Amino acid sequence: MTFNGIKQMASETKLPLHEAALVAELSETGNNPEETRAQLGEFLRVILEESEKQYGKVQETLTGLTGTNAKKVYDRGVLYHSPFTHVAIVASLSICESNASMGRVVACPTAGASGVIPGVFYALAKENEIPFDHLLPGYILASAIGNVIATKATLAGAAGGCQAEIGSAAAMAAGALAYLSGGDAEMVDSAAALVLKSLLGLVCDPVGGFVEVPCVKRNAIAVTAAISAAELALSGVSSVIPFDETVDAMRRIGRTLPMELRETGLGGLATTPTAKKAVDRILTRFQKS
Repeated sequence: MTFNGIKQMASETKLPLHEAALVAELSETGNNPEETRAQLGEFLRVILEESEKQYGKVQETLTGLTGTNAKKVYDRGVLYHSPFTHVAIVASLSICESNASMGRVVACPTAGASGVIPGVFYALAKENEIPFDHLLPGYILASAIGNVIATKATLAGAAGGCQAEIGSAAAMAAGALAYLSGGDAEMVDSAAALVLKSLLGLVCDPVGGFVEVPCVKRNAIAVTAAISAAELALSGVSSVIPFDETVDAMRRIGRTLPMELRETGLGGLATTPTAKKAVDRILTRFQKS
């Protein structure tokens, strides 16, 4: 599956882009479009329900390295960002800290990057008051963007670094936001490409191998990048490099990353003195419990 193929199908059939994505899924996998729509609808409901449930709350995570970030940002209120972006950041942190607390999340596309899509969609629901049925087409398209990446490259940090997780989530969110804001197929393509190419080369270096530092806060940063990319694309800013080619570049970059920078906890931030001390404290606490 390619995004260019989805665009061509939409052009030839005169279907909306998200409907063309469902037809493309049918042609590739045989999955019934209505069943796919229903399943994705259930995923979106979970995302919105859990975002509402966990929004801005303190959560007890496995390591204690995170768990208070969402509440801090929520309590501080809007500073420089718009209310929409503020809600997106808080929701993103809330879902990621829920994941680190063994809460219920939708891996979109992975658990470690599960805060970006909720950030955008919860903000659309709460701040822009967009009803569920109007959000679902955007989520369908976001899923199609994720499928393109999974087909052409990888969604796994262990294979492609964090660019494959956070980068993919941001591309999915940016494309969906552009689409739900009235963007055409080329704007959606550019939105997804703009944010993904801004995150190319991002390594996966979790402290202690736990999906907390730097993962949780990377989700919050990525959701702001996704919003920025969508705004650029909707303003007519072109990526120049199309999305499919950007994904190809991500695949090649991922293959060149050393093992230490692909989810092993053996390189990058995970090997800093502060990270090592934190891991020692965590292991000591685990041994005593």
